[in-house]
Amino acid sequence: MFFCFVFCILCVVSAPSSALSWSQQVSAEMRSMLPSCGCSAVLHSLGGASVNLLSPFVVVLGSETEMVREELVVRLNDREYKNWLKAGRCLIILKDGLLSYIDQQMRSFHTDLLNQTSLLRSPCLTSCKPRGSKLSSACRPCSEWQKVILMHHRHPDGTINWANCSPPLWRTCHWEVAKAYMPRGQGQVRGAGQCDASALLNLINFCKWFCTEDPKSARQVIQCRNELMHSSEFRVKDEWMKKYRAALQHFVQQFSHIPRMAAVGRQIEDMLAVDLSICVFGEDQTDSACMLNDSIRQLETSAEVVSQWEAALLQEMLQDCLHAAPDSEEADAQVGETSLSTLLYWTKKGKRSAQPPLYSFRTPSS
Repeated sequence: MFFCFVFCILCVVSAPSSALSWSQQVSAEMRSMLPSCGCSAVLHSLGGASVNLLSPFVVVLGSETEMVREELVVRLNDREYKNWLKAGRCLIILKDGLLSYIDQQMRSFHTDLLNQTSLLRSPCLTSCKPRGSKLSSACRPCSEWQKVILMHHRHPDGTINWANCSPPLWRTCHWEVAKAYMPRGQGQVRGAGQCDASALLNLINFCKWFCTEDPKSARQVIQCRNELMHSSEFRVKDEWMKKYRAALQHFVQQFSHIPRMAAVGRQIEDMLAVDLSICVFGEDQTDSACMLNDSIRQLETSAEVVSQWEAALLQEMLQDCLHAAPDSEEADAQVGETSLSTLLYWTKKGKRSAQPPLYSFRTPSS
């Protein structure tokens, strides 16, 4: 089943902008492959976590779910893999909790800049366009925007990803200003809702408009996030999870003035504590399966949910690969080709086994 997730990612990467949304594409692809990868099993939540979390599962097997035994069960009974999956979900919980706050703050920041300097209210004169981390020969209004963006940058002497931005839009779009404080690859992003956790955390880390008692709190979560995304085996140890949990708790505490962050903190704790282990009842299941009462049955959810979790994390890892190259089109193409060819290689090579080879992103040597 794991190989199906990679296939979904490749479809999404190559799809036109007018195609279905990411979640819709994942659902469509998963539905088309359910019979072959055994994703039609039903998961029954038995734990005390909230309804939207997947607490210990009972997988009810039928004639179309034999692959669950070999793949889904293996992964969700691998403690370090579950750590990786839960850590990734925590990033999404954190991102969702920050979206409205960050968007509101950047609107206020943008308005404040416009009120301070009249030149910033003037339109671009020459359709200024950056090249990579360079923005040279900009018109007078765009040069002024560049100046104030750097004034509010905590590390103005570092690499600024000007290619994220469209300078002619700085005057009218607050998010074009926000993208100057983010990692590479934000050029097509038009709002907070299209950003991942890394982009939002880097914005908080580098833009002086965001004030916290401990500026390192965002950097600590960013470091953990990068370690998670660069895990070539999709597995992290319990010791790492303790460090990650502490970093998340510290960050949430720094933003306790945001009303929604209290709920975010609880959701993160629930996710870190949830048990994704699987118990399997086959066709020869005993009467013990009947112990699932009506209230528990209301928490039924498809295994497709877990598939979507995995696919979303894989997509983010792939995007990191595509944006990690130096500022040149040739380097971008090379990294993209290497990443995609590696995923395709493992997709073709993958066989049913207790440890699917697709746990690795490494380029094959043969």
